[in-house]
Amino acid sequence: MRTPQLALLQVFLLMFPDGVRPQPSSSPSGAVPTSLDLQPGTVGGTLQSSSEATATRPAMPGISTVVPTLVTPSAPGNRTVDLFPVLPICVCDLTPGACDINCCCDRDCYLLHPRSFFWFLRPSLPLSSGWSAVDKVVAWRSGSHLPIKTIIHSGNINLYLVYYASTKLNYFQKLQKVNATNFQDLAAEFGGESFTSTFQTQSPPSFYRAGDPILTYFPKWSVISLLRQPAGVGAAGLCAESNPAGFLESKSTTCTRFFKNLASSCTLDSALNAASYYNFTVLKVPRGMTDPQNMEFQVPVILTSQANAPLLAGNTCQNVVSQVTYEIETNGTFGIQKVSVSLGQTNLTVEPGASLQQHFILHFRAFQQSTAASITSPRSGNPGYIVGKPLLALTGDVSYSMTLLRSQGNGSCSVNRHEVQFGVNAISGCKLRLKKADCSYLQQEIYQTLHGRPRPQHVAIFGNADPAQKGGWTRILNRHCNISAIICTSCCLIPVSLEIQVLWAYVGLLSNPQAHVSGVRFLYQCQSIRDSQQVTEVSLTTIVNFVDITQKPEPPRGQPKMDWKLPFDFFFPFRVAFSRGVSSQKCSVSPVLILCLLLLGVLNLETT
Repeated sequence: MRTPQLALLQVFLLMFPDGVRPQPSSSPSGAVPTSLDLQPGTVGGTLQSSSEATATRPAMPGISTVVPTLVTPSAPGNRTVDLFPVLPICVCDLTPGACDINCCCDRDCYLLHPRSFFWFLRPSLPLSSGWSAVDKVVAWRSGSHLPIKTIIHSGNINLYLVYYASTKLNYFQKLQKVNATNFQDLAAEFGGESFTSTFQTQSPPSFYRAGDPILTYFPKWSVISLLRQPAGVGAAGLCAESNPAGFLESKSTTCTRFFKNLASSCTLDSALNAASYYNFTVLKVPRGMTDPQNMEFQVPVILTSQANAPLLAGNTCQNVVSQVTYEIETNGTFGIQKVSVSLGQTNLTVEPGASLQQHFILHFRAFQQSTAASITSPRSGNPGYIVGKPLLALTGDVSYSMTLLRSQGNGSCSVNRHEVQFGVNAISGCKLRLKKADCSYLQQEIYQTLHGRPRPQHVAIFGNADPAQKGGWTRILNRHCNISAIICTSCCLIPVSLEIQVLWAYVGLLSNPQAHVSGVRFLYQCQSIRDSQQVTEVSLTTIVNFVDITQKPEPPRGQPKMDWKLPFDFFFPFRVAFSRGVSSQKCSVSPVLILCLLLLGVLNLETT
């Protein structure tokens, strides 16, 4: 209640002339706190105070180093301890029934110590404003000068909290200059080996880590190799044979092979022979390298589809491998438990410049899971969408990833299409070769080429939408061309462009926003062709446009202040009396001070 009184006293003091205004004291009344004195609350873990820590690391400027103590969870009686973080939902668990890489709270990994299995961890910690949790390796290697504190999350996960509210601390304080004198010393201090060998000279590790190459063994030749997943390189997408498959990395690749003489390559090229994709065994764990002939470490590759040897019949090379799909079941640190492969074959015409487009798919899932869970499509977020993940579509009761046009090497439309990635604007095009047919057939064929097969009907609102819950999906709005606007009676209106417009927004807390889709519209652009025209091909285009419609909340405000309103001539009698007093006696300010004290006394009586 003293704030109005002090404000009124300040107004009277401003009326003093410079010669009689009281001068403030030169002695400071208090110290200004620094940014390091601020102690925000902890976030989801045990935060140690600086008085309880013992310094075991070298001190760094601007960093408050706190050594974490080992926190051992206690289990009363015979109760088991839940080693997963206590969270309402695991936001990094994007694949149902499979182990997601570096996700410490994914229960499909069956791991007691996730830190020894993954290269780094992605914990799900709700953070307060102004603080961000990062791995301690990142904080130390970056040489950051931000205030840092150490927390221990449940499951003994060591993290650093970095305070980033002050923008002045986001930059290095002093750049280190490199010249000819200190170049050699810096290179020796921070440098290392440029290339590391795949196979270590020491004893092999006891289990695969996420991203490690998968070892294979050929019993016929007693040779240890790697499971390959050829990938396309260059503008033409030529197949790179040496691309290894990574453990727990489910992905698909596409590449193209060109043949100078397909007649001889038909039966001699191992890439076209189905037997080369399953005539080996997979090592269950890397330590099987020490005794590869031990059947305990070998996992046979089971063929689940029909596979015939390539055959040259006249001018056709039959039974050529066009698609390879590996299904690998894993069980955490126990390694690979089951491997199956299915093959797709096609026929090629022997001609100069013949080419083949091959597809290689690897899919990892948890061992001993139900069949219903294995066919569940992966999530694009949990719950909100993650930028770069596929935009989920629904037709009937089947969910899949929305796709857009993709062209082959010669520019024609390919059967394999690009996935629409959430938050990523894209444009693609190709040329569709048409056959002589009526107008309705051409329209239907082009529409299916633009939006894909099957036609998307709904889009998932969140990245973890369940196809069985219709409330989690929103209907796609379609805007077709206006046929009535055509004046020509002998013309056919065909679509040539499709624009996919996606409206999305962030919802939830500011500290943990979740992206969701608000609406989707398919906007078609058409052109008319005469029935007499011999149209052999049409250029098609697909555009994806994401529009952020997030409504930002108002920024936080402080406490309301008193708005004192007085008449413009309120101080006129006092100013006149004071000006007379100053002219007669400059150093006498007692009348005004007495008046101020009287007013303050009146205010005190009103407040009491």
